[in-house]
Amino acid sequence: MKKLSILGSTGSVGTQTLDVVALHPESFQVDGLAAGNNTALLLEQIKRFKPRRVSVASRELAEQIRLEIPGDIKLYYGEEGLVEIAAGGDADYVVTAVVGSVGLRSTLAAIEAGKDIGLANKETLVTAGHLVTEAVRRKGVSLLPIDSEHSAIFQCLNGEDPDDIHSITITASGGSFRDRTREQLRDVTVEDALRHPNWSMGAKITIDSATMVNKGLEVIEAHWLFGLPYEQINVLLHPESVVHSFVEFKDSSIIAQLGSPDMRVPIQYALTYPKRLPSPAQRLSLAQAGQLTFREMDLERYPALRMAIECGKLGGTATTVFNAANEIAVARFLRREISFLRIEEILEKAIAGHTPVLHPNLEEIEECDRSVRKLAELL
Repeated sequence: MKKLSILGSTGSVGTQTLDVVALHPESFQVDGLAAGNNTALLLEQIKRFKPRRVSVASRELAEQIRLEIPGDIKLYYGEEGLVEIAAGGDADYVVTAVVGSVGLRSTLAAIEAGKDIGLANKETLVTAGHLVTEAVRRKGVSLLPIDSEHSAIFQCLNGEDPDDIHSITITASGGSFRDRTREQLRDVTVEDALRHPNWSMGAKITIDSATMVNKGLEVIEAHWLFGLPYEQINVLLHPESVVHSFVEFKDSSIIAQLGSPDMRVPIQYALTYPKRLPSPAQRLSLAQAGQLTFREMDLERYPALRMAIECGKLGGTATTVFNAANEIAVARFLRREISFLRIEEILEKAIAGHTPVLHPNLEEIEECDRSVRKLAELL
């Protein structure tokens, strides 16, 4: 039986991970849950899955729930609590499903503790890919992708020689505004942006899908996960989200992974690899799906994707800047402080004003992250 700790248990990926656990109680046991501010849902999860260790966002929240949970549960809070759930306890597998760069230190701590990682927090590799991949190699742990696109590539590469790869292609749904021109984006609302046509995701990642920042983060993540140069990583618009990604080999053969757009499939695969278990996802019927369409990615229409790739090629803290500026810009948009298109403007200004540190340590990355966040609040 695999013992799990889940960072971000009340978020979209966290709750779907627990759906998988509930479907296969003979295979998984929950050792730790780390949540943010949604204590009502966390209390429900504690009652159902009986973790031994729990963390919340703040001391105040911890004090609020202390009397509502069994006395033998160890309770933590804040970033230290996140690290404790990740690295401590009896879990042998940690699902990192928190949103944003807050997941970096806890993920590194879990790796150093010798725990295998199911990675849904792409910002960890975006901001510190060189540190994370080096730690994974040094500790000899597994780093398994949970994002549907990277899971697809991982599955396509099973049993293949990495030297035979010609290129990988990450597919993109196009998000909420894939059929709108840039002129039509000037007055879109938060509610418009949150209506993703295919996937059920959290607010931040749904906005990132609309700007195509999410796909830019995935390109950077793929660079670190699969050890490929950016010239071998492509992005293709695929509105149906049936082909989750594909790999082309030197002999011109293409292997793709297809399925219904349900995050529980890649989550479960990361948890059970190399085995496969029955899934709650709806089975894909290609006959019912009918025609599958693909379009080349327009980097003028989606400048945020272009900026992400440029930052990835620059390396170092350039990707830290891209991620930090975007997190603040998206938060400001969700608070209705700025327009949708201002997200891209903030990204561009933050990147233009930064000189990258090419081989930053963790402290340099965190200092860069803090300073860019302060700047992005003012831009």
